[in-house]
Amino acid sequence: MEYAELGTRVRALTVGETDVVALMATLACEIHHFDARFDWTGFYRVTAPGMLKIGPYQGGHGCLTIPFERGVCGAAARTGEVQLVDDVAAFAGHIACAATTRSELVLPVWNGAGVMIGVLDIDSDQPRAFKKDDAEALGGILKEVFAQC
Repeated sequence: MEYAELGTRVRALTVGETDVVALMATLACEIHHFDARFDWTGFYRVTAPGMLKIGPYQGGHGCLTIPFERGVCGAAARTGEVQLVDDVAAFAGHIACAATTRSELVLPVWNGAGVMIGVLDIDSDQPRAFKKDDAEALGGILKEVFAQC
């Protein structure tokens, strides 16, 4: 399946929806089942200054809270930049929520007003599972969906 197909399906499912949690839940499900590389797919929401809290996800249990100062998700939230990590063992400060995670892709999520509302975290049990193309395609889908919030 191509990312264009995922985008079409996500648009059809989310058109007119403005509830952030409903959108996150729908996206977590659709993205997780989109590609076999995606072992854990979910959102961490900004709930306080410098703090992420688990949001809707698919896969095993995630960490409940992540400070901006820790881990790959924290780095994405702190810098506002996509984090594409080929080998999580080589990432200083990586938080091992799941022992099987080998690589990770984390994208900041912004609402229509330009406020960071969370991050999308995708883990893989495969090393070097993600490419820049994955980040760009998923970033475009996130931007389109959350612009309505």
